[in-house]
Amino acid sequence: MILCVAANPSIDRLFTVERLVPGNIHRPAEFAQVPGGKGLNVARAATALGGDVRAAALLGGHAGRWIAQELEAEAVPLHATWAAAETRSSLSVAGALEGLTEFYEHGLPVAAAEWAAFEELVAGLATGAAWMTLSGSLPVGAPADGYLRLAGPTRVALDTREAGLDGRPAIVKLNATEAARAASADTSDSAGALAAAAALHERTGGAAIVTRGEDGAVMVTPDGERLAGRVDAWGPYPVGSGDAFLAGLVVALDSGAGWTDALRAALGAGAANAEQAGAGRLDRSRAAELAERAAVEAA
Repeated sequence: MILCVAANPSIDRLFTVERLVPGNIHRPAEFAQVPGGKGLNVARAATALGGDVRAAALLGGHAGRWIAQELEAEAVPLHATWAAAETRSSLSVAGALEGLTEFYEHGLPVAAAEWAAFEELVAGLATGAAWMTLSGSLPVGAPADGYLRLAGPTRVALDTREAGLDGRPAIVKLNATEAARAASADTSDSAGALAAAAALHERTGGAAIVTRGEDGAVMVTPDGERLAGRVDAWGPYPVGSGDAFLAGLVVALDSGAGWTDALRAALGAGAANAEQAGAGRLDRSRAAELAERAAVEAA
């Protein structure tokens, strides 16, 4: 079983406009709204890929109830604790000429007792999990070492800028910008991204991955093998592709795949996500097709 932890979920909204002009009124040509935040994006993508998934989320208010209802409709098994504060929202605006403009709320603080209840929920679920994914930011009010406290003995796949590498996760996956900060490296090209992955591998002893959007990803496996991969397809909706990538990777590993095949599965899932509006949305058969097309080689 894969436990996807969503400590700081949100309602994720995507507007698509012809052109984004500051100060103007815009009428979106497309609109998508999903129960999101990185942890829930992973859970939804992993469920779509056929994984045995449980989602653990800290929810609050009307927004939290909407998220719970939507996850039930999508058949994502949810276990939640509740906070008094309203769950946050995030907005992404896609403009044809400007790329993606994003607005992420921090959210209101959680109380110490609310965080303690969430820790207890995660600890209970983790006893039956082969993998745990920890993704995205911690909510305001959570302890600085919140992810270390959640991790426990389960194999952890970590995708966050928050402190947590000292917990020696089995996998750390960062995008190029995050990896540049974490490893103090220039990740603007494949060689620099690979150097950053190698530095992260040295720190954790586990697999380290740097994703580069439509330019693919590089990986250093736990035994030090260096891999680079890319898919020759990339759609117009990249929000959540990193989360879908992590879902594809962990679902494949949980099914017994080796690192090379898991990287192919991850690349296929990330690319499939980019073809659909709404983070964490993908077609399983399309993800498999793109995984078969993924080029993975020694780097």
